[in-house]
Amino acid sequence: MAMVEKIKNKLRGNGFLLAVTIVLFFVLYIAGAILYGDRNFTSPQVFLNLFISNAGLIIAAVGMTFVLITGGIDISIGSVIGVVCMMLAWMMEVKHMSAVVAIILVLAFGVIFGLVQGFLVAYLKIQPFIVTLGGMFFARGLTALISSDMISIENPTFLSLANYRIYFGFITYYNNRGVAMHPYIYLSVVIALLVVAISFVILRYTKFGRAVFAVGGNEQSALLMGLNPKVTKLKVYVLNGFLASLAGFAFCLNSCGGFVEQARGFEMDAIAACVLGGTSMAGGRGRISGTVFGAMVIGIISNGLNLIGVSSYWQLIVKGLIIACAVVLDSQKGNLAPQKKEIIPKAHLERQGEKNGFF
Repeated sequence: MAMVEKIKNKLRGNGFLLAVTIVLFFVLYIAGAILYGDRNFTSPQVFLNLFISNAGLIIAAVGMTFVLITGGIDISIGSVIGVVCMMLAWMMEVKHMSAVVAIILVLAFGVIFGLVQGFLVAYLKIQPFIVTLGGMFFARGLTALISSDMISIENPTFLSLANYRIYFGFITYYNNRGVAMHPYIYLSVVIALLVVAISFVILRYTKFGRAVFAVGGNEQSALLMGLNPKVTKLKVYVLNGFLASLAGFAFCLNSCGGFVEQARGFEMDAIAACVLGGTSMAGGRGRISGTVFGAMVIGIISNGLNLIGVSSYWQLIVKGLIIACAVVLDSQKGNLAPQKKEIIPKAHLERQGEKNGFF
């Protein structure tokens, strides 16, 4: 009985959507194994390809998770990824900069971009949707301003990074021709996994992570506990800008080029991954692990729809329906288990803040 009650308590929180997403992930993977078993769908390499093709999405979705937990939103991520790819291609192929300098510059651009958006949201109190909508148009316009044509990257250093494979020599499988193969991943996957691991630790075990949840849960209570919501939000948007530019670098490692329409609508995939993983768009709840599962579900759905020949327009409709269903489930879950609001004395909040290590 105690175990059952513990599971119920977990499902009342953000664990409900996470549980649904995990089940959906395995259902979709099993369905793919049944439908495309003749294409070696169950091989380790096909599974790892989910991480390879969605490394940029995972990184961007992690940044979006931080933003959503604070009660904000960022719809400029796709445009930032697009301009980062174009900047990398332009700097290396047109201006002949070294790959290292180009990478450092685009990461710095992401930090500055996030800093500006964070200042507008946190200190000028402009709605995050409006701020990031402007950021989306600015970044997409900047992409077209740099070049209206596609630029392919031929820089040897960058191509060596993009093509570098990390093999799992201790795993062997046989392809359809009976040839022994070792599965592998690319550098972009390593970057994504490092981002996931570091972000998980930050969000769960650090003072900053606790502050993010506190600000998203109740900004007034966080203020009474000695936190500075403005500083916390600013840091979150700076982190999100950095991760968006890093996602652009990972994305560019796969595409090895830049063009105006690149990563258009990518922010919807990131939001869908977060919501499917149990992150509440109302703020205060979210998990990095859930976001990863959500990104994998989005990846499986996109790959499956591509395999059966569904157009990109219908794919947008499907993703929109997924987001809508996830939001409805999240809101109805909250309505089914309403919690009584209490007026908490300021002294108690301050003592609780000291106990939790906020200040």
